[in-house]
Amino acid sequence: MTESPLEIGPPRDTDFPRWRQLYQGYADFYRVPMTDEIAGTVWAWLGGSSHPMEALIAREDGQAVGLAHYRPMPRPLRGAEIGFLDDLFVDPNCRGNGVGKKLLLALKSIAEARGWRQVRWLTQDHNYRARSLYDRYAVRSMFLTYEMDIGRSEP
Repeated sequence: MTESPLEIGPPRDTDFPRWRQLYQGYADFYRVPMTDEIAGTVWAWLGGSSHPMEALIAREDGQAVGLAHYRPMPRPLRGAEIGFLDDLFVDPNCRGNGVGKKLLLALKSIAEARGWRQVRWLTQDHNYRARSLYDRYAVRSMFLTYEMDIGRSEP
């Protein structure tokens, strides 16, 4: 029995229903509410040439099984642009089959072609399975992340 080939490429209109399921799985993992309105906005970003957000979709037998959302990010201290990986998610039934690895390597190729000397991303500390993949392809930074909610009253 041969393994079906994995295809990595930009999103297609026909990917939307399956992408929506994958993105819901991503939101559920991080316990972030996901609405059709939010998902629709993100999908529109991915298909619009005027928005910096882009995506890679991993497909097996034409079916989306993974996603990676990324964008350029300025790095002022270097006077250069780097890449930022916002989201990476693989169908739980397809994990351990190299889908995440192939998405990261495809993003690396894009970064090389664009002259990005680095791609950064965040993950939660408890995301051990993803971290075991990330540790093979990247170095964990020592930066802490802060978030300032706008509209929150001052302490």
